[in-house]
Amino acid sequence: MLVADDEPHIGRIIKMKLEQGPFRVTLAYDGKEALEVLARESDVALVMLDLMMPYLTGLDVLATMRSDPRWKELPCIILTAAGQEQQYNRAMELGASEFLTKPFSPKKLYARAAELAGVSSGEHSGERTGEGNAPPPGP
Repeated sequence: MLVADDEPHIGRIIKMKLEQGPFRVTLAYDGKEALEVLARESDVALVMLDLMMPYLTGLDVLATMRSDPRWKELPCIILTAAGQEQQYNRAMELGASEFLTKPFSPKKLYARAAELAGVSSGEHSGERTGEGNAPPPGP
């Protein structure tokens, strides 16, 4: 699994939570590094991208993923502190699997990651993890 976030403490928190289960997590700290990791590691089952990162945004990385046959179907969760409707709509148009607004529940993040990666989640209690994560309605 690849987690790309320019805030190192957020990446470490996500990594620690996911590695409590069967996931092996590689961290990237900007969009360019995220694409480098994808090109280098062939066993990435899921990508989590912060929306606002240096060099390439999460949406830039997602657009590149969807235009490349190697990553076209790879599940991708967009993470953002800015839950703006326009960004949500663009992420969904590009094929994001999920759009989560920070702060998010680490338990829900783990359950959704497990679901998208096709891994059994001992923590998953059948709750729908997408609820409450959409951005607020526009004006």
